[in-house]
Amino acid sequence: MSDNDETSRKRPNILVTGTPGVGKTATASLIAEELGLKHINVGELIKQHKCFDGYDDTLETHILDEDKLLDLMETLFQECADENMGIVADYHSCELFPERWFDLVLVLRTNTDVLYDRLDKRGYNEKKRTENLEAEIMQVVLEEARESYDIEIVHEVPSNTVEEMESNVERCRLWIEQWVANNS
Repeated sequence: MSDNDETSRKRPNILVTGTPGVGKTATASLIAEELGLKHINVGELIKQHKCFDGYDDTLETHILDEDKLLDLMETLFQECADENMGIVADYHSCELFPERWFDLVLVLRTNTDVLYDRLDKRGYNEKKRTENLEAEIMQVVLEEARESYDIEIVHEVPSNTVEEMESNVERCRLWIEQWVANNS
């Protein structure tokens, strides 16, 4: 996406990020549905287009091919910009994406007792569950977002309940209205 395309966008792009299990996909889906944005579930995109370089047996996860993923996403972002459509993408990491792609970065945070139950329900093994709980406690994704993007576009929001999720969608609605007003 060229700088010219970036500045002429009619709709903003949002990244919803956080530790696995905090509700990224559910929140991003609601934002997309209610606010008319295209939802990109990056994890699903990786699976569909086989953007991986092997498998980590210990963590029971694929090893990401970042170049393949970013090339694929660059095309999607350009197509959406050409169609005057904004994007809401969700992924558990944010540092690999170019800063110019996003106008707002929502970092979802969840209490560890809630997160533990969600990860347990997903069938995560103990090692994977422990690593993700420690990442949430240590604010790993939040710090990664603050280091990767302009601090003014990074917002930490709670994601423990359906009500908090709905509140986050409403905050995005208000933010998008302001973004559109400022950029028209």
